[in-house]
Amino acid sequence: MSSFDQIRQKARAMFDAYQQSGNLDATQFQTLLQDMDAIAADRIDFKEVVEHIDESVFITDKNGYVLYINPAYSRNTGVPPEDVLHKYVADIIKNGVFTGGSTMAVINTKQKVFRLSTTYRTDKPRMGYTIGVPLLDGDGELKQIIVTSRPILTLTALKDDYTRFLDEVKGYAPENIQIIDHTAEPTRFVGHSPQIKAVWELARKVAPTDATVLITGESGVGKEVLADEIYHGGARQGKPFIKVNCAAIPAALLESELFGYEKGAFSGAGTQGKKGLFEVANHGTILLDEIGEMSMDLQVKLLRAIQNREIMHIGGTKPIPLDLRIIAATNADLKQRVQDGSFRQDLYYRLRVVPIHIPPLRERPEDIAMLCDYFLHIFMEKYNANLSLNDRLLQVLKQYPWPGNVRELENVIEYLVICHSGINEVDETMLRGLLDTESDLSSAVQPAAAEPTETHSLNMEQSKAEIEKAMIIDALAKTRSLRQAGELLHVSAATLSRKIRQYGIEFSRSRS
Repeated sequence: MSSFDQIRQKARAMFDAYQQSGNLDATQFQTLLQDMDAIAADRIDFKEVVEHIDESVFITDKNGYVLYINPAYSRNTGVPPEDVLHKYVADIIKNGVFTGGSTMAVINTKQKVFRLSTTYRTDKPRMGYTIGVPLLDGDGELKQIIVTSRPILTLTALKDDYTRFLDEVKGYAPENIQIIDHTAEPTRFVGHSPQIKAVWELARKVAPTDATVLITGESGVGKEVLADEIYHGGARQGKPFIKVNCAAIPAALLESELFGYEKGAFSGAGTQGKKGLFEVANHGTILLDEIGEMSMDLQVKLLRAIQNREIMHIGGTKPIPLDLRIIAATNADLKQRVQDGSFRQDLYYRLRVVPIHIPPLRERPEDIAMLCDYFLHIFMEKYNANLSLNDRLLQVLKQYPWPGNVRELENVIEYLVICHSGINEVDETMLRGLLDTESDLSSAVQPAAAEPTETHSLNMEQSKAEIEKAMIIDALAKTRSLRQAGELLHVSAATLSRKIRQYGIEFSRSRS
């Protein structure tokens, strides 16, 4: 029994005695007052404590009706109290005050929940990491929900201090104990092979610097993903990050896109002139993807921009100073192109300050299982499906050479998830075509264990046609020609053209 309950019991006994006799025992009353003074001296005002902590506190009743927020909530989110107090969370979300959060998930599950939440009452939306905890009554029924949160920026600011703490702990930890840094930001660059660990370690070292990085590797290995990770790990995070695909922009337009132009600089130039992408990226980072496809005359201007840290508009006379970081990426062998005379040697070495080569997926099969898990999680959530891959299929996937690398694996996993969200068995012929192998894969794919669900009445041929159509549309969106789309789908351009007509898919012939 708590001290407070004991005092209340004494007070009740004293009151009962007074009602019966009409007399009040002064000694007992004085003892009671002393006990109350002692509790008051040790008493903690929990409301006052909550109102002075840095974490946001957000309390609702069992229906999501907001009962209380502490001052830190408004400081951390930019959301004033009147936007949330005495309102239902479902209505608050509907009104666009925030998205995500833990309250609704706790109401649905009665479990402790971890969720991200984004608020929209500031010029730049703020993201926080929330923890929702259910308060249950004696019968196990939900009584209230308490959600605490911290802004992501605050967690990022703590990372350096925590890293030093981890280093000290590792110094005392036994050799057989592994200390895991849970503050590390989640990454889309997935893998645990020695090759990928080496790539990731180099990327982490170079990210905080302003050094120019040249990322090389075959198409589909994740060059752009690694560039994203370098940007997010650098001091310029939050500043402009402009991505330019040098192969996707016609050579005649690329110069004006990169450097901008003055009004009337050339026939067809805008009357107001235009900023170039280097200018737009100023004080931030620019990714020059497929740099190996840049023409020789434009390479000269790029070299000058890197050397002098300034550019000049087409038709302009005034140099524009640059303060930005350059990341370049290519699937071409630039060293060979230098020898062939199609890429400038001086530009090659200007870009190759920190070279990072991402090995193809066929050279690191130990990463395939982890990548499968990663993509399965994404697509099962996207398509509301439930799927697992058995050991036999994983073995087949590990033996496949993956000419399209991680991008091809991602497409295959998405295909499998799509099939299992509407069809009970994988179409072996289509999967064989995707992987270009004669292996019997249909029995190697199994739905994850789950409670039986009602049987849906589906037309198998119609479902296969819908999936095939979706895959063709996706391939056309990711490529620039029928030939490239056909290579991605492992069919000829003629077959693909016939399928496009068969399904009535809109496709510009100028791209073929």
